[in-house]
Amino acid sequence: MHHSYGIHGENLMTMRELTYQVSFNTPAFLGNAEQQAQWRTPPFKALLRQWWRVVKAPQLKPPFNVDELRTAENALFGAASDDGADKSHRSLVRLRLTKDSGGGVGWENGAMKQWLAGGPSQFHPEVGEHGHQVGAELYLGYGPLGFKAGQTAFNTIPNSDRQRTAIDTKTGACLRLIFPAEHHVDLSAAMQLAALFGTLGSRSRNGWGALQLQATGNGALAPTLLTRSGIANLAVTRPLSSCLQQDWPHAIGHDRVGPLVWRTRITGDARQVMRELARIKIAFRTQPALSLDGVPAGTFSNRHFLAYPVTHHPVTGLEWGGQGRLANQVRFKVLREGNQLVGVIVHLPCRLPAAMAAGLPHQVRNNIDALQLQAWQDVHAMLDQLATRLA
Repeated sequence: MHHSYGIHGENLMTMRELTYQVSFNTPAFLGNAEQQAQWRTPPFKALLRQWWRVVKAPQLKPPFNVDELRTAENALFGAASDDGADKSHRSLVRLRLTKDSGGGVGWENGAMKQWLAGGPSQFHPEVGEHGHQVGAELYLGYGPLGFKAGQTAFNTIPNSDRQRTAIDTKTGACLRLIFPAEHHVDLSAAMQLAALFGTLGSRSRNGWGALQLQATGNGALAPTLLTRSGIANLAVTRPLSSCLQQDWPHAIGHDRVGPLVWRTRITGDARQVMRELARIKIAFRTQPALSLDGVPAGTFSNRHFLAYPVTHHPVTGLEWGGQGRLANQVRFKVLREGNQLVGVIVHLPCRLPAAMAAGLPHQVRNNIDALQLQAWQDVHAMLDQLATRLA
C-alpha cells in the first residue's frame, strides 16, 4: 500500500505499509516496567532493528563497518542528541500494534497468570554430584520461571507480592509498519528474518516468545524460506572465521557444511519442542570438549565463550566476576509449519568483546582467535549430531 505523508515538516514522501497478524508459538515473557506481560510496540521495533542490521551490514561501504551502520540506523530509526535538536529526529518507521486489523485497542495485558502443570524434565549432568533431572521449561526460562511446591511456576516480582505473567499462545494482534518506500526491500527482508528466527521478551534466546508472523494486506513473507537456498537468497550469511572478527551479531554464520542453521528432529507441540531444545542446549554446553569438570575456580575455559555468567563457575578478572554479561549467540526459535511446531537453531557468531578479553590471562589473549574458533566448532559438531542442518 502506498501513501504520501508529510514527515516532521519536510516535503511529502511516498510511504509504504506492511501489515502482519502476530502471535506466539511459546509463551512470551514480554513485559512492561512492572514486569507484567503486555503487548507493546517497543520490543517489536527493537526486533525489527536487530534484523535490519543483519540485512544492512553487508551493503555498507566498507561492509560491516559499525560507524557507517550506526549512521544509517539513526537516519532511519531516529536518534536523540545531547548537542541540540538539529541533530535529533524521530524515527521514519512507524509501528502500530492493534487488537485487530480494524484498529481496535492494542497494548493488551497478557492473560497467562498460572504456569501449566506437568512440564517435561531433562537430565542435566552438571546438577548435583552425579547429575539430576531438571524441569526443561525451567532450565530455558529461569528468571521469569522458578521452582515452587515441587514444580515449575511463575516467579514473584522482586520487591512485590505479585507474580510474573506471560502472553499466551492463544491470543494475537495486528502489527502495521509504515515507512518511506525506499526502505521497502531492506525492511521486508528484516521482517522475513524476524518471521524465521524472531523471539521477544525475557529468555527469548532460549525459545520463549517465539514469534509467528502471517502477512496480511501488503505484508510479504515467503512461506517456505526456511531452506538453504532461501537463506542464501537473503544474503545474510558470512564465514564463521570472518564473523568472529566482529564483536556484535551482524550475520548468520556458515562453514564448510553450510549455514549455521538447524532444525530439530523432534516436532509436535510446544512442550515437546521446548524439551528437545533443552536437551540440545544441555548437550552442547556440557560435552567433554567444553566441560568444566576439573577447571580451577575463577579460571577461564572455552565454555565461557558460549555465554556468561556460568552457574557456579565465575571467571576472575575485570569485566567478569559476578557482574560480567555475555549474551548467548546460539538462538532458539519455535516455528509453526502446517499443523506442527519445529525447533529452529541459528548461530550469529561474534568475537568476545575486547573489554572482557582484556581481563583474561596473557596466554589466553594471545591465542584467543584459535580458542574461540575451536569452541564454536565443537558446538557446531554437536549440533550436527543432535539436529539437522538446513537442506
